[in-house]
Amino acid sequence: MTTNRRKLLVASTEAYTGKTATIIGIAKQLQQRGVKLAYGKPIGTCFQENDRVEDEQDLQFISQLLNLRGNSLKPPLLLLDEKTIISCLGQENQYQFQLQQYCDSLEGDLILLEGANNLFQGQLFHLSIPEMAHALPAQVLLVVRYNLTTNVDQILLAKQLLQDKLIGVLVNSVPPEGVEIMEDKLKPFYHSRGIEVLACLPKNRLLHSVSVRELVRQLKAKVLCCEHRLDLMVESLTVGAMNVNAALEYFRRGRNMAVITGSDRTDLQLAALESSTTCLILTGHVPPQPLILSRAEDLEVPILMVDYDTLTTVEIVNRAFGKVRLHEPVKVECMQQLIQEHFPIDVLMEKLNL
Repeated sequence: MTTNRRKLLVASTEAYTGKTATIIGIAKQLQQRGVKLAYGKPIGTCFQENDRVEDEQDLQFISQLLNLRGNSLKPPLLLLDEKTIISCLGQENQYQFQLQQYCDSLEGDLILLEGANNLFQGQLFHLSIPEMAHALPAQVLLVVRYNLTTNVDQILLAKQLLQDKLIGVLVNSVPPEGVEIMEDKLKPFYHSRGIEVLACLPKNRLLHSVSVRELVRQLKAKVLCCEHRLDLMVESLTVGAMNVNAALEYFRRGRNMAVITGSDRTDLQLAALESSTTCLILTGHVPPQPLILSRAEDLEVPILMVDYDTLTTVEIVNRAFGKVRLHEPVKVECMQQLIQEHFPIDVLMEKLNL
């Protein structure tokens, strides 16, 4: 039984705040201190079939990265899809009891539980973050992405709902201009309300980047060259639709770009290849000129061909930034370094009585 074992529920107020990255970073630090860990994600947020696959990939990724096997790792207790939701409407369910059994079957000094996309998801099944925290019971670490216009209300509401179960807040992706505000204004304010900000992680371009491989997947793109370079990371998006002189100046200001342009715009394609371009994405159905492919091969810049129009392509790429799974090794290393530098792991262990 895990009745006396510590449970830490890592929660967020919205999707893509960095919960998984935080768990991995903290877990690595704890393992180095000899803490035996277990991991579970009670609610799988698989609204579509692709999401279900990604949930499974996340579990496998965490298993490999943290070397968790057997009873130290559990797939979701509940897959939150339309069929499950409809079948539960108006029905009594035993999911809180099943949650207890779920945790009892995990073996470790500390059970790390990853929450759903916000504090309320799963309430139909009595598995919202506040309900789980009080039922298990479990301590809660809240992960929020820095946003001055929303964070204060989100964190105050979390404290109201979680009371003493909220042991701390991690504020992710703090821009340079937000550091002084956090230290001088926000942290003292939260402290006056009984809320401890355990860590503020600085904004990092790499963590908000996306691999060329992921863009290929999301765009259903055909790779025309340099397939061995799909692990390159894209940090920004640029659309080439102007004259070549303006484009050159525009491209020079970019860094590690994905450049989207028409497949018939050879001049812009050449200009993009001479700048900090990580991949070239061509719209339209005209194959690029041989000289473009040759130059891209020389520079080892992948060229992708898509069937979407430019506007749709831009929308898909924009959605990808900062909203992809943490499966690239370079991102994992980056997050581990940020946690090591900015997160007081000894304070967390003390709060958890580890």
